[in-house]
Amino acid sequence: MPKAYVFTRYGGPETEAFVDVDRPSPGPGQLLVAVRAAGVNPVDWKIRSGFRRPGETGDRAFPAVLGSEVSGVVEEIGPGVEGFAVGDEVFGTTLTGGYAEYTLVPVAIAAHKPAELSHAVAATLPVAAATAYDGVRQLGLPRGATLLVTGAGGGVGAAAVQIARADGLRVVGVASAGKKDFVESLGAVHVPSGPDWAERARAAVPDGIDAVYDLVGGEVLTEAAELLVDRARLITAGAPEEVVHGLGGARVTRARNAAVLEAVARLVLDGDLDPHITGTFPLDRAGEALRTVEEGHVRGKTVIEVAR
Repeated sequence: MPKAYVFTRYGGPETEAFVDVDRPSPGPGQLLVAVRAAGVNPVDWKIRSGFRRPGETGDRAFPAVLGSEVSGVVEEIGPGVEGFAVGDEVFGTTLTGGYAEYTLVPVAIAAHKPAELSHAVAATLPVAAATAYDGVRQLGLPRGATLLVTGAGGGVGAAAVQIARADGLRVVGVASAGKKDFVESLGAVHVPSGPDWAERARAAVPDGIDAVYDLVGGEVLTEAAELLVDRARLITAGAPEEVVHGLGGARVTRARNAAVLEAVARLVLDGDLDPHITGTFPLDRAGEALRTVEEGHVRGKTVIEVAR
C-alpha cells in the first residue's frame, strides 16, 4: 500500500506517523498525482497544531496527511477533467495532503509543469510563491515604491522580496541577523528582527515605507502598522483577519488558480524568482524535514522528494 506521513490528532510532533493508506480515487474535477516532490511550509505544522485556514470549518478526519503543495505525474483523471492526461507532469495545491506517494489535486489549482523546471522547484510554488505573488499583486504598488516584508528570510518572504524587486519596488526585509547575507542577496535592505526593529527600519529608510507585507503577525504586525501613513497598504499572511482589520489592514487574498501557478513558474523561468531550496529530504525523513521548518531557522524552502 502507498505510504504517507500523517498526524493522528491535533498537537505537536508526537502526533506524526508513517502509515499505509489506500490510493486515492479522483472525483469530478480532480487529478490523481503520483508525487515526485512536496514543499514543506510553516502552515503544515500549524494545521497539525489545530490552526484552520480562513473559511475552514469543522475538524479533520484522522489520520490526516501533512503537506499542501506538490509536483508529480498524473496517474488518473476524474470525471469531467479536460486539459490534462495520464502521464502529464503537473504541480499544484493538494486536496489530500502532499507528504505521500499519491495525492489528489483539483484541476482548478493545478498547472502543467514546464519541462525546464525540476519537480523539486515546481513543488515550492503553489503555496509559498503563489502566496507571495498574490500579496504583491494585491498591494499594486507603483515602481519605485518601498515595501517592507517581515519574515523576509522564509519561503514566502524570500519569494515576496524577489517578486517585488522584479516589479521595480525597493524592498526592506526584516529577518534575523543570521539571515542578513541571504536577504541582501535577494536585493532587499536587511533590517535585523528583534526588539526595536521598527526603529531600525525607520533609520534604514528615512523617506518612509509605502506598504507592509507581514508574514509574522503578533507584536511585529502591530509595530509594522505604525510605520505606515496609509494602513490600507498593510497586508498579512501571518495573522488572523480580525487582528489585521483592527489595525486598518487586510489578509492576503489568495487567488488559488492555475493562472497564478503559471505566472510564478514563468518568473522562475525568466530568472526573476529563485525558490532557494536549502534542504531536501526523502519521504522517509518527512518528520525531519518538517522539524527544520517548524524550528523557524530555515532560509528559503525545504522539499521532500519521493523516489519512484
